[in-house]
Amino acid sequence: MKIFPAIDIKDKKCVRLVKGDFDQKFEYKMSPVQQASEYKNHGFKNLHIVDLDGALTGETVNLDIIQEIVKKFDFKIEVGGGVRNFESIQKYIDAGVEKVILGSAAIKDKNFLKEACEKFLNKIALGLDAKDGYLSVFGWKEKSNQLTLDYLKEVNDYGVSRLIYTDINRDGMKQSPNFDETSKVSDISNCPVIISGGVSSIDDIKKAKNLKNIEGIIVGKAIYDGDIQLEELVKEDA
Repeated sequence: MKIFPAIDIKDKKCVRLVKGDFDQKFEYKMSPVQQASEYKNHGFKNLHIVDLDGALTGETVNLDIIQEIVKKFDFKIEVGGGVRNFESIQKYIDAGVEKVILGSAAIKDKNFLKEACEKFLNKIALGLDAKDGYLSVFGWKEKSNQLTLDYLKEVNDYGVSRLIYTDINRDGMKQSPNFDETSKVSDISNCPVIISGGVSSIDDIKKAKNLKNIEGIIVGKAIYDGDIQLEELVKEDA
């Protein structure tokens, strides 16, 4: 199973949010590039990056930082946060990113998701951020009226290469991921699923390995707060 250490960028800094709330923001001393270097030095192969400024503005605000990380370190990187047009997708692919995550724009406009999957083969990941069974959009500030599983069934044949499922209620809380809901998603998804939100310990990683159709898991706040040691975590990375 792939381990995706997380870097969330806001105002050029590494931050973590609690339940996606921009008013509950923790800033960390290490810059995004320094944090990526730390992950690389420990032997991680994959990286999950979110441009939180992009999530709020719909622009590739931190493209320069992401380009620097790509150039300096040999990671397979997935990037999300406010990707709402083909131009932004192309910028990230040109920068050397492996997967571009579509969220709000794909939920608001299923045709955009379908066309993106056709235009950028095997490069599009779908980010489904859910709260109480319903999808949330635009930096998690707006709850849609779409049930997560209903939406997934509608777009399941579009050619998405990876699905990232986040339970917003668990994100940044370190209370373990919502394995029950994740299993419902992975059971019907035509593509492999990445678990996101709430990882608190190595036990969560080991539990995730027993679920079917799971490609990997994203670990963020538990790393930054020292609840999970990188030396321990990298042993689970395959």
